[in-house]
Amino acid sequence: MAVDHYENFPVASLLMPAPLRPAVKAIYAFARSADDIADEGDALPEERLNALAAYEQQLDLLEQGLPTANAMFRRLGEVIRKYQLPLQPFRDLLSAFAQDVVTTRYGDYAGLLDYCRRSANPVGTLMLHLYQAADEVNLRDSDAICSALQLINFWQDVAIDWQKSRIYIPLEDLQRFGVGEQDIADGNTDTRWHQLMQFEIERARALILSGAPLALRLPGRIGWELRLVVQGGLQILKRLEQVNGDVFQRRPKLRGPDWLAVGYEALIMKKSLRR
Repeated sequence: MAVDHYENFPVASLLMPAPLRPAVKAIYAFARSADDIADEGDALPEERLNALAAYEQQLDLLEQGLPTANAMFRRLGEVIRKYQLPLQPFRDLLSAFAQDVVTTRYGDYAGLLDYCRRSANPVGTLMLHLYQAADEVNLRDSDAICSALQLINFWQDVAIDWQKSRIYIPLEDLQRFGVGEQDIADGNTDTRWHQLMQFEIERARALILSGAPLALRLPGRIGWELRLVVQGGLQILKRLEQVNGDVFQRRPKLRGPDWLAVGYEALIMKKSLRR
């Protein structure tokens, strides 16, 4: 179960009903390509922001019911109309991608969560709309799961993000545990780092568990899909604990035996949440 930025779309999942797969692929194509504009290649920041602004203009055309020459946005427009999807989640994604271009540090947890609200939560929101299950309680729990998955990705990718001159661990947390940016640069995994990572792991675990009941409320395939996503995230957190938060030597990810654990925990999820 990959817990990667925009890799939690169940694009090819056997649990995804076939009629919904084209819609999910169209949404994924938008998110993936916009994310690449912000992150990939050697474009200058101004060029990246201009390209993202062009995506915003394409959304404006869709909102106004005007034609577009962009094939990707034509497909996306068809999906938006067919499923009556809100446009705000797409705009939120673009806002987060633009923020990635200009923001490399987060002072506090509240600021990081606000980023997650726009970079991750829209995915869950759009999926719930596709399944016609976007009520207030479901959206709340979906937000918790999506933000937690984003945090887990950040904790996995500390070393990778450092190579991009980014730190997603809140600076207030680094200060609290006496960890400096040079420690990240040096891959220092002393007691201070272990304590910091355990704090972040427990924070992400509490958040994902707070939203986990959504996977039990949603019926059929989407419920099982979400159970696997939640349990995949929890299993990554276990892997992070097993290496004491050392993400510098090897990025923790799930392997063969982990999938068995994910499947088993998904099957007994109702009982495990009661424990």
